[in-house]
Amino acid sequence: MKILVAVKRVIDYNVQIRVKEDGTGVHTDNVKMSTNPPDDNAVEESVKLKESGKVKEVVAVTIGEEKAQETVRKALAVGADRGIHVKAESYIEPLGIAKILKKVVEKEKPDMVFLGKQAIDDDCNQTGQMLAAMLNWPQATFSSKVVLKDKSMEIVREIDEGLETIEVNLPSVVTCDLRLNEPRYASLPNIMKAKKKPIEQMVAKDLGVDISNRVQQLKVEEPPKRKAGIKVANVAELVSKLKNEAKVI
Repeated sequence: MKILVAVKRVIDYNVQIRVKEDGTGVHTDNVKMSTNPPDDNAVEESVKLKESGKVKEVVAVTIGEEKAQETVRKALAVGADRGIHVKAESYIEPLGIAKILKKVVEKEKPDMVFLGKQAIDDDCNQTGQMLAAMLNWPQATFSSKVVLKDKSMEIVREIDEGLETIEVNLPSVVTCDLRLNEPRYASLPNIMKAKKKPIEQMVAKDLGVDISNRVQQLKVEEPPKRKAGIKVANVAELVSKLKNEAKVI
């Protein structure tokens, strides 16, 4: 079996986001970047399935500028066998990403596609679902447990009311939740080995799909500053402020 796992380069989750002065976006120059955290879970689960002997090959794919190769190299250092980098110089919406991934799936013919449940930058939570629809494959989103069988997968997934267990036939698309596993750290020897693993280069605009964006970003603003709290002398004053000032009761 083969797994194709998608990874995305985003601003590191520990970095304080700063909006540009002209409101056209956020600062990314000289900002620490890393792999989208749920994508790390997707890579980890893929490698664990390979280590169990149920999967023979893990292929990591990313879409983005030249520096996006770093996310593929990290996946290779963790245990992926080879990588694919689809070059794209500008932002592509989830629909365009799904179209590109569909082309990669048609070329690679994997049994499963693993993705993070959503990216922490645009927070769209759409790519996996759109890809499954385009491929006409079953999908298992927000997966917190994966059990691979002969021709299917049993998935425990996060829902509003708790947990739901489903079974999907292969091939299928799986989006991974942070609760799925604890991603490992790449060791120095594996980081050095990853530099020798192959990364195939592709160009997004040469794949013959329409990746033009449908949404126009007009302006980016920081959320309003939160007002400082106040102390009240008694319950009566608290109720009065909630009723007359906050107007929540």
